[in-house]
Amino acid sequence: MFPVMSSALTRIDPFTFTSLRYLTAGMAFLVLLVSTEGRSALHADGQSMLLAWFLGTVGFAGFGFLVFLGQQIAGRDGALTASIMMATQPMLGLVVNSIGRRVLPPRFSLLFILLSFCGVILVVTKGDIAGLLGEPQSYAANVLIVLGALCWVIYTFSASFFTRWSALKYTTITTGLGLLSIVSINGVLLARHVIPVPGKADLLAILPHLLYMGPVAGFVGILCWNLGNRILTPLNGVLFMDVVPITTFLVSAMEGIVPTDMQIAGACMTGAALVLNNIYLRQRARRPVRAASDL
Repeated sequence: MFPVMSSALTRIDPFTFTSLRYLTAGMAFLVLLVSTEGRSALHADGQSMLLAWFLGTVGFAGFGFLVFLGQQIAGRDGALTASIMMATQPMLGLVVNSIGRRVLPPRFSLLFILLSFCGVILVVTKGDIAGLLGEPQSYAANVLIVLGALCWVIYTFSASFFTRWSALKYTTITTGLGLLSIVSINGVLLARHVIPVPGKADLLAILPHLLYMGPVAGFVGILCWNLGNRILTPLNGVLFMDVVPITTFLVSAMEGIVPTDMQIAGACMTGAALVLNNIYLRQRARRPVRAASDL
């Protein structure tokens, strides 16, 4: 996704591209839902449509606008930066979960969160932390990407509120309602000339990118993501975000953007923090069970 967007963002703004992307994916979700679960699946079934709209807006508008705008600002290395930021989502999920339950994360988890962000800093700065202080534009890009990643974490973890809906129904309705916000915001930005209206040449140039980002990353990717998290639970599912920087590094390297040794070290540090934290939380969860069995 991120290497594909690096090229697309040179021809079009992230707001218009996000609108086009989810128009394609949203229609595909709607057709699949109606064909498999019937028209009755479009009903609320006792769940809050207002909450679904909010989560769709946070997940799709928040993620698409913030992450890709940050990637555009970051420039040539935007794909690598955005991908490693995505790998912090398990840690962000732990923080969101702790805030929701009003309980501090375990002590070792806090250390793993710190280790994770140290790895991110190495990737973003290429080991030159002092150099980051002299590039204010990097602050804006990194903050936007982290906020976008946080939006996706909130969307993923909040799926647990919709127990009466299938993963397909949750995906379809939140995408459709979120699309209303995406198109509305995009329309306001175009009308106020904050972003330019894309020309025919630009639209033709991004067509290959849109064919991947809509049907593949948008439709197949998001549906599989929600299905997988329904089975594994979000705490385990978001661990797979650790795969994102690996694929991005490989694809970027094939395009001639080879990560530095410090960036690879940072990615490994973040990945190790994610895995170690997951193992620690699993062992911690087993302790009460073992204690009860001993009694």
